[in-house]
Amino acid sequence: MLDIKVIREHEETVRQALANRGATTENLDAVTAADKERRRLVTEVENLKNQRNVVSKEIGALKGKGQDTAERQKAMRELGDRIQQMDGQVRDLETRVRESVLRIPNLPHASLPVGDASHNQVVRAWGEPRKFAFKPKGHVELGEKLGLFDFQRATRMSGSGFPLYMGLGAKLERALIGFMLDLHVKEHGYTEVSPPFVVNSASMIGTGQLPKLAEDMYHVPSDDLWLIPTAEVPVTNIYRDEILDRPLPIYLTAYTPCFRREAGAAGKETRGLIRVHQFDKVEMVKFVEPSTSYDELEKLVVNAEDVLQRLGLHYRVLMLSTGDISFAAAKCYDIELWAPGQDAWLEVSSCSNFESFQARRANIRYRKADGKVDFIHTLNGSGVALARLVVAILENGQEADGSITLPEALVPYMGGVAKIGVEG
Repeated sequence: MLDIKVIREHEETVRQALANRGATTENLDAVTAADKERRRLVTEVENLKNQRNVVSKEIGALKGKGQDTAERQKAMRELGDRIQQMDGQVRDLETRVRESVLRIPNLPHASLPVGDASHNQVVRAWGEPRKFAFKPKGHVELGEKLGLFDFQRATRMSGSGFPLYMGLGAKLERALIGFMLDLHVKEHGYTEVSPPFVVNSASMIGTGQLPKLAEDMYHVPSDDLWLIPTAEVPVTNIYRDEILDRPLPIYLTAYTPCFRREAGAAGKETRGLIRVHQFDKVEMVKFVEPSTSYDELEKLVVNAEDVLQRLGLHYRVLMLSTGDISFAAAKCYDIELWAPGQDAWLEVSSCSNFESFQARRANIRYRKADGKVDFIHTLNGSGVALARLVVAILENGQEADGSITLPEALVPYMGGVAKIGVEG
């Protein structure tokens, strides 16, 4: 959520930032109009309250002299009714301001390229694409032949977009989760947490999924609970409505399943693991002092890259443009893996700095060295997301006979299995 003071004092800057995002300004217009009217009413009602206080003292003095004060008291009752009415109007305007502010996206950092997704910049790449002596197959053909997943039965159970992993496919999924959590905890300094997989609306508002992205989420209206789209939501909300006195930075990591309806995704690829409604992910979340947040963002990206380097997978890092970053992010890097069977890059991680945007919405503050309280900066990044990671491992590890050679780092987590053979 943007600071209302920033909107008041730098309205044109905010308008230009929203234009750089390709965002409309209707909510900004609503905020500025309601805020101006609210401030006008506050000034008027405060003057009326001061007037009431003065007259009340005068009435007291007149009563002490035995004079008739009936007319003045009647006028004061009418004034009190007017004040009460105006106080209600102020509260209504405050609600309108907040509801509109919640729909305004974060302001993009000045370092971002301006434009749509075509302006995303490749920051760096690691590794080289594998050269095949045969035409590489896609993960669906590979995995179904090896019995790693069963999309037909999954669809019968839950509909399309919900994968069913079987045998060594399920073991591979579990191995990847364990490998990533161990790496982040033992070598990157994160503390592992295991959060709820459903959250209330306040939590979804806190991280920016609501109200804008409601159609993309799974909701249980009877309990006002939402299936989480990412561990970012419950992990960030661990400290909602708190003032952090503990030493900063705080690094947390968590595995969760993630659920996304992606209501606008019709027509995109739905078969296989490229675009699914349920997937597993290991998330990294940081709570840091504002002065360090952009250094912490670079470290966050390196932590995610380390996962892919240890798996020996060719990837690239993109800095997203102003028109391609998420609603809540001020700056974001995407990491994409090369999938030879798809002949395409697949996003497996987004690492974002939200500055104080989420902290204002979730009311997460920290106590500074001088004792004053301010909003903290939050960051998060996928470390990394499955199932596209599985796609890249299968397609890059495939052999001519249809078997899969697994990354060496996973062998201990696979119980010594280094290769998934055609026989299963």
